[in-house]
Formats: sequence, structure tokens, C-alpha cells
Amino acid sequence: MTERRYATFAEFWPFYLREHSRRGTRLLHYIGTTLVVLLGVTALVTRELLLLLALPLPGYFFAWIAHFGHEKNHPATFTYPLWSLRADFRMWWLWLTRRLRPELEAAGVAPR
Repeated sequence: MTERRYATFAEFWPFYLREHSRRGTRLLHYIGTTLVVLLGVTALVTRELLLLLALPLPGYFFAWIAHFGHEKNHPATFTYPLWSLRADFRMWWLWLTRRLRPELEAAGVAPR
């Protein structure tokens, strides 16, 4: 079966959410994204800009554990790196602001 190609972020977003259908997968992403944000803020506040080079580490570490170990799929980062990054921060922000559930439901992700 050929993998579907997405032409816009709006088309990609529901796919991204379906690839994160398990709560544990999303939780691991939230941990990684939160650490990325904290590391970035720390780098800017302390002016230790070399810390910025480490930004991808917590994000990828937790995402790859989530996908390969928990969700049992491949991260969309391999095919859609920029949209995946954008979607990860969008999912994180919607989770923080308690607005993610309608997005998950619209994408066909049932609550578990």
C-alpha cells in the first residue's frame, strides 16, 4: 500500500493526531516538548547559547521511545520534518490549554 502524501498542514494535522492515538504516546511527547521549551528558555536566560544545540535531544528521545516502543509506528518526522515539529508544538499547546480533545475526536481518535 502506498503512503498518502499530504499537500498542506491542514491535511497533515489529522494524520499526525492519528499517529499519536495512544495517551501514553502523547504523554511522552508532552514530556519531551516541555523539556525542549525549558531548555530553550534556560539557554536564553543564562545566555548559554550552546545549550540551543541540545534542543532536539529531549524531543527526539521521548518521541522515538513513544513511537517505536509504545505506539509501534514510525515518527512522521522522517517524512514531514517541519510539519511534525509544528504539529508537536500545536498538540502540546492544545493539551496545555485543555483544547486537544475536540481535535482528537475530529481526527477520529477515540478517548481511551
